[in-house]
Amino acid sequence: MAWAGKILRVNLTAGEISPEPLNMDWARDYLGQRGLASKYLYEEIDPACDALGPENKLIMATGPLTGTMASTGGRYSVVTKSPLTGAIACSNSGGFIGAEIKMAGWDMIIFEGASATPVYLYLEDDRAELRPAETLWGKSVWDTDAELHRMHQDPELRIACVGRSAEAGCLYAGVINDLHRAAGRSGVGTVMAAKGLKAVAVRGTRGVGNIHDPMRFLQATEQGKKVLADNEVTGQGLPTYGTQVLMNVINEMGAMPTRNMREVQFEGAHKISGEAMHEPRPTDQRPNLTTNAACFGCTIACGRISRIDNGHFTVEHKPKYWGNSGGLEYEAAWALGSDTGVDDLEALTYANFLCNEDGFDPISFGATVAAAMELYENGAITDAHTDGLQLRFGSAEALSRCAELVAAGEGFGKDLGLGSKRLCEKYGQPELSMTVKGQEFPAYDPRGIQGMGLAYATSNRGACHLRGYTVSSEVLGIPEKTDPLTTEGKPELVKAFQDAAAMVDSSGLCLFTTFAWTPDDIAPQIDAACGGGWDTERLLEMGERIWNLERDFNNRAGLTGADDTLPKRLLKEAAKVGPAKGRANDLGEMLPRYYEIRGWTPDGQVSETTRQRLRL
Repeated sequence: MAWAGKILRVNLTAGEISPEPLNMDWARDYLGQRGLASKYLYEEIDPACDALGPENKLIMATGPLTGTMASTGGRYSVVTKSPLTGAIACSNSGGFIGAEIKMAGWDMIIFEGASATPVYLYLEDDRAELRPAETLWGKSVWDTDAELHRMHQDPELRIACVGRSAEAGCLYAGVINDLHRAAGRSGVGTVMAAKGLKAVAVRGTRGVGNIHDPMRFLQATEQGKKVLADNEVTGQGLPTYGTQVLMNVINEMGAMPTRNMREVQFEGAHKISGEAMHEPRPTDQRPNLTTNAACFGCTIACGRISRIDNGHFTVEHKPKYWGNSGGLEYEAAWALGSDTGVDDLEALTYANFLCNEDGFDPISFGATVAAAMELYENGAITDAHTDGLQLRFGSAEALSRCAELVAAGEGFGKDLGLGSKRLCEKYGQPELSMTVKGQEFPAYDPRGIQGMGLAYATSNRGACHLRGYTVSSEVLGIPEKTDPLTTEGKPELVKAFQDAAAMVDSSGLCLFTTFAWTPDDIAPQIDAACGGGWDTERLLEMGERIWNLERDFNNRAGLTGADDTLPKRLLKEAAKVGPAKGRANDLGEMLPRYYEIRGWTPDGQVSETTRQRLRL
C-alpha cells in the first residue's frame, strides 16, 4: 500500500505528541489528503465551533501518491474550519514539504488545542518534538525559514510556517512552505497562528517504498508522464507561461473581472500577462520572469520565478527584494492587477512577494483592496480611515502600500485583513463584497462563463475556481468544448468537475494534470500504488462522497442553500462589452437542477438516500 499507515497527533495545549495507526477503513473510502483529512475533521470537531478557538483542529495531510515517482506527486493539503467563511477549509500546496512529510513516514499530522506560548514542530522521521518559537514569533515567513535553517544546520530541512499577517489575525492568511508555495486560501494560516504554532520543520530520510505493485506503478507513471509531455497545455503552455497563459485569453472573451467586478475586460491586461513577463524591460533590459520552476516530482514546471526591476519605486531602496523569488500566477496577477485597475507589472510582483513573505492570500487580498477602492470612490472610506492613503483604482502606490500594511497588520491593514465581506459590512455597503460564503472570487467572471457561476455558488469552501474548473471545458475545450454563454448541461458539467477535483486533490497529485489526464489515466497509477481495485468508477464515486461529506459539514456548521448564491452585481448587472454583452449570470436556471442531480433536498441538504448510497 502507498500509505505510510501512520498519523501524528499533536496536542498543543498539553504539549503532547503521539503516533497512531491510520484508519484504513476511512482510507479505503476517502483515499488521502483532502478526502481523508476532511473525514477526520468531520468526525473529530463540532462544525459549529469557533474556527479560531482551541476546539478547531488543523490537519496537514498527504495523499498516497505524495512522495512517489508519479508526476506532480508532491502535493499536501491543510484542512480545518475556516475563520473567513465558517465552512470547511482545504487548501492545497505544492513545493517539497508534502513529500518530506511522507518520506518521514507519516500520512498526516493532526494539531489540536492551542499552545499558551509560540512553538514549532520539529519532525525527523520518528522523532517529533515541540520546541519554543518565541524568537520566531513576529518574524516573516522568509526570516523564519532562514532562522530555522540556521538553527538546525540542515539545508534539506523543509519548512511550512505562518508570517506576521497570520499572527495579526488577517482572516485570509495562508501556510507558506518552501518560501513561496502556499496553502493559501480560506485562512488556514490564521488558524495555525491562533494555535500558537509558528512552523513545521520536517526532515524525512525513509523514502516511500511501500508501493503495492512497483513494476506496474512504474509503467503507469511513465505512461502518464508521456501524456503530459505530449499535451499542448501541460507540455508547452504551462511550462512557458504558467497559468498566466490565460490572462489575454480570458480578457478577450470578456470574462476578466475588472475594478471590483464592475467590468468584464481590462484595458491593461496585456501589460500584466504571461507574455509581458517574458519581455525585456526598457529600464534594465531584463524580463520580469527569470525562469520556470517545478514542485517535487513535477514534469510540468508551471511555477514562476521573477525578479523586480531594482529601480522600481517599490524596491528602489529595499535590496532584500532585488533577488529572485516566487512570481505571479494568473490568479494573483488578476486580483492584484485588473481587479484593482493596476497595470504596473513590477508593482504587482512586489505585492506578490509580500504575500509570500508574510503569508497572505493574493486573491482575497487583491479583491479586498478592490472593494476598498470602490468604497473610497463612493466616499464610505475616506482619507481619515486610511491615514491619507488614497485608494484610487489604478494606483500602483496604493496597492503596494496596502500590501505592506496587511503584511505588518498595521493601520488600515487591519481593516483590509478582515476580507471584503466584513470590510464592506463595516463601511455600510455589503453589496460591494464580491464573495461567496465570505470568500473572494477568483479570476473568471461568471457572466461570461456561466458554468463557473454555478461552481462558485456551490463550492464548499466559498468562491473557488479549483473546486469545479469548468473553464477547462467552457474556454479550453477540455475534455470537450461547451458554450460558455449557455446554462444547458452546466449542472451536470459542474458536478462532474467537482467530483473529479475532489478525487485528484485526495491522491497527492496536482489538479493541473487534468488538462491532459482523464480519470482513466489516474486510476492505473492509484491502483498500482494502493491495491484493492481502484478503477475509474470507484474513484469518481469517492470524489462524490468527499463532496457530500464537505457539504454535510457545512450544513452542520449552519450554512444552508441560501448561501449558494452570487453577489447581486453578477446576477443583475449585465456585462457591458465583449461576447457576454447583455448577460448576467443565470444561476437561478442552474441551481435547482444541480440540487436534483446531487441527490439533495430542494433547500440544499444532503438527503438520507444520498447519505446511505455514499456511506456517509
